[in-house]
Amino acid sequence: MKRALTIAGSDSGGGAGIQADLKTFAAFGLFGMSVLTALTAQNTVGVQAVFEVPPEFVRQQLDSVLNDIGADVVKTGMLSNAEIIAAVADGLRAHRVTTLVIDPVMVAKSGDPLLQPSAREALIQNLLPLALVVTPNRYEAEVLTGMTVATRADMEAAARAIHALGPRVVVVKGGHVETGDESVDLLFDGDYVHLLRTPRIATTNTHGTGCTFASAIAAGLARGLAVLDAAERAKRYLSAALAAAAGQRFGAGHGPVDHFAPAALAVSGLCHPTLTD
Repeated sequence: MKRALTIAGSDSGGGAGIQADLKTFAAFGLFGMSVLTALTAQNTVGVQAVFEVPPEFVRQQLDSVLNDIGADVVKTGMLSNAEIIAAVADGLRAHRVTTLVIDPVMVAKSGDPLLQPSAREALIQNLLPLALVVTPNRYEAEVLTGMTVATRADMEAAARAIHALGPRVVVVKGGHVETGDESVDLLFDGDYVHLLRTPRIATTNTHGTGCTFASAIAAGLARGLAVLDAAERAKRYLSAALAAAAGQRFGAGHGPVDHFAPAALAVSGLCHPTLTD
């Protein structure tokens, strides 16, 4: 069984964060482990409170897991502050983690901040150079680059600028960029630009989509897929999970995706162990 470690915050509502990551790992047939960076009082409407885990305890969790069990892939999400970012980066370097997927979580779906402004430079300087893949959305790409990201050309320019910061592959998510009937993400690997396309799903149940997408990429990497193949599969998995959740009513705000919908599980490869679908 492949092992996947998520380093992120807890979503008490279960739709995003650690909970979404572990559900995604399970959907891909992985053994999921977690390092908690923060506790949030959160639901579909918003984030009511955040309790940050002391950086030294974040590091203790990381060492505890990697010294014993190890990990085939590590994914980061909400890191909250500069001190936690430094602890995580030092731990990843000490354990020589090379298969790292970074979801640069900055703002919740509700608009509530999940990364202190003072921590943005720490993310850029300490963590991005360690990444195999980084998956910013439009707004995160704007913060990381100082650019406006409103068009497909902007997405490519931002991807190239973020790539220059150190990650080997950049996926700029296009869910917040108007692309008609399609949801189009842009992947840049340093040489080529690839577009990841799925039909746009009309739904308000989008809580945790960023966490789920990055975790699905990480899961594909752990299962031996190349980055582009892992990203394409993650895109199709998320689309199926969104479609399955579209008709549901869950909470008063942005509901979660359906991580275990049969169509999503089929795409994940759990029903196709040879990964040939």
